Amino acid sequence: MPHDGAPMPETAPAALLDDLLRLTGAAIRPLEDLLTLATARVREAVSTEGRVSAAKLEENQCAAHGLAWLATYVEALRQMQAWAGKLTAEDQFGEMEALLHQIAFGEYLWQIYGGIPMSQGEILRLQDIGLTQDDQRAMMTPEIMTLTQAGNTQAARTELVNLMQNQPGAATYGATGLDDELEMIRDQFLRFSREKVDPHAHDWHLKDELIPMEIIEELADMGVFGLTIPEEFGGFGLSKASMVVVSEELSRGYIGVGSLGTRSEIAAELILCGGTEEQKNQWLPKIASAEILPTAVFTEPNTGSDLGSLRTRAVKTDDGWEVTGNKTWITHAARTHVMTLLARTDPDTTDHRGLSMFLAEKTPGSDADPFPTPGMTGGEIEVLGYRGMKEYELGFDGFKVADGNLLGGETGQGFKQLMQTFESARIQTAARAIGVAQCALDIAMQYALDRKQFGKPLIAFPRVSGKLAMMAVEIMVARQLTYFSAWQKDHDKRCDLEAGMAKLLGARVAWAAADNGLQIHGGNGFALEYKISRVLCDARILNIFEGAAEIQAQVIARRLLG
Repeated sequence: MPHDGAPMPETAPAALLDDLLRLTGAAIRPLEDLLTLATARVREAVSTEGRVSAAKLEENQCAAHGLAWLATYVEALRQMQAWAGKLTAEDQFGEMEALLHQIAFGEYLWQIYGGIPMSQGEILRLQDIGLTQDDQRAMMTPEIMTLTQAGNTQAARTELVNLMQNQPGAATYGATGLDDELEMIRDQFLRFSREKVDPHAHDWHLKDELIPMEIIEELADMGVFGLTIPEEFGGFGLSKASMVVVSEELSRGYIGVGSLGTRSEIAAELILCGGTEEQKNQWLPKIASAEILPTAVFTEPNTGSDLGSLRTRAVKTDDGWEVTGNKTWITHAARTHVMTLLARTDPDTTDHRGLSMFLAEKTPGSDADPFPTPGMTGGEIEVLGYRGMKEYELGFDGFKVADGNLLGGETGQGFKQLMQTFESARIQTAARAIGVAQCALDIAMQYALDRKQFGKPLIAFPRVSGKLAMMAVEIMVARQLTYFSAWQKDHDKRCDLEAGMAKLLGARVAWAAADNGLQIHGGNGFALEYKISRVLCDARILNIFEGAAEIQAQVIARRLLG
């Protein structure tokens, strides 16, 4: 394969696979150099006397967030290269994997050079982050020119979809690079989704029903709620990577089912990181077995992502605490037994330093009386999608919490304790995004095969097959970035940056896949009876919860700028 900017073959036969990896590998260093230069330029723009200024960071918010997106793309391509190298070493890098890899590099390199979509109407240009035309010429290497000119072609996309059609019902399009144990876990939960979730999910959505308790009980029997809880506390002690695979496949059936474990994951992480030994022994086995279902109670009506401004207060009494205030966007609140509740225990503070975390017990409600616990009221928030657990507004007025249920037994630690959970929560959210995107691809692929127009199936038209191809490519890109963040977590490495990137990109990929899936359906996609309409609604929330895309980009930028 030539390195002088000449065209690549339209597909990548086995004899040229090593050359493809040399091309893509050679593209990484110029990108890293470009990112280093961009980071220096943005840091200069947002600094005062050598320190990053909050005011200047906000003033240059588009540049800072653009830097976050550029860094995410560079890391995504780096992980795709690592994936390709691993598969090559294991003799698993075949024609489908080569096409996924080739198209990913061809498309993302062009986007870096021409404009990265931060959202539908916001395109990041390199000049927006302080890079000149001369700086950008660093990308004009023979390898990058070859990949941009011939990596993502119509012929390559068509050939990829032809190969995908030969694998009906595939667990994944292309080898994932995971080990056999994780792939066995995938197969188990993919079967569960296809047999127990997918046939009913659309009905649950249309009727706005809670996911049946039978599903929760079966998931409990399969170990979902104790997946990553250590064995000494009644869990399975498995890796975050296993949590990613399980979340991915359950969300592929229905995001509500894939999200059932999220609250248990957050609660368990809070208790493991910040709880006393007594609290660990009391709560973790019950969470692992689903004897108790937890919910996260953090957000307030006037705070959103600004958790440091929370106003719900907890006042010390002779026998515990009394909580007063309002919370909103509380998922699965009615059915649960315990709330991880963030409240202000120091009334003299106005920021995160006065917050504490509680394990607030409550009585599960019924349809007739969803919130029977004294001192607590609630009402349902009707939503477009993500319906299987329901969303609620909650009010607390003298709600009692036992003295021993202050997490860690020390006040003022709530915000710090919550921050410790964000890595796992964002990795899990990225996994849910991959599952939703894969669901959109499954539905759109089948519709494109079945639906006939002008005497042939929709999939025969290049604009349709091209959409399907790009879904498959971006799903693999987001998947590898998410797997890498989970690997970092499993190896006790700080991964808030990687987890944030995986969540940021995964959410956009899920929305694009759902939107393109609906477009393939044409007018039928706009009809409630078609599943893709539900997937579009479900995908939209991924860019908002667990850190809106703008907040996520801000967090990534602050880490990069140091």
